[in-house]
Amino acid sequence: MAGQISPTRSALLASKASLKTASGGADLLKRKRDALIGEFFALVKDALAAREELASVSKGAYTSLFGAKAWDSPEAVESLSLAGTGDYAVQMQIENLYGVKVPKISIPERNQQANFSPINVGARTIQAATDFGGVLEAIVKVAATETKLRRIGEEIKKTSRRVNALEQVVIPGIQDDIRFIRGVLDQREREASFTLKKIKAKLEADNEKQNAQAGNHGSAAD
Repeated sequence: MAGQISPTRSALLASKASLKTASGGADLLKRKRDALIGEFFALVKDALAAREELASVSKGAYTSLFGAKAWDSPEAVESLSLAGTGDYAVQMQIENLYGVKVPKISIPERNQQANFSPINVGARTIQAATDFGGVLEAIVKVAATETKLRRIGEEIKKTSRRVNALEQVVIPGIQDDIRFIRGVLDQREREASFTLKKIKAKLEADNEKQNAQAGNHGSAAD
């Protein structure tokens, strides 16, 4: 890269400006990465809590389901499960977290009533339906936290790659350019100084020669 750049003072100034911009960008990206890592580890706790909640409510729901099938027969329970699906809409917004677009999902308040008529339905079946409503809510919480966690993790990787590229490729390349330009300019300055000294020495020698000749002519005239 250094061989492709013109070794001029304007190129030196431009390279210095590029170095300042690249160094500033690397520092900014490192601060962003550190902030995202903090958010990531804070969100890990929420994700683990959501997973534990899902495991807990699922265990209770399946226990209720086994009880319902035992008391009300599997056919009756399966028939009621197909009676109505019900609607469970979630609200999702996109929020900006240090330049990363992550979903923000609002968990709606769950309808505690079953999607079927409770008449002639056993209490255990109603309880199982209620418990699986809790499972659905827990799944949405897990999806919300883990989606956000994945987006932040991907951005941390991307930001780290950019920092590495700047610190290991771009900045060293610009520093090489600056060293190359400075070396050429210093060499030119030394050559110019040497040339000036030679010219000055020649002019002084010519003056001395002319003065000497003028002195000889003066003596001959006397």
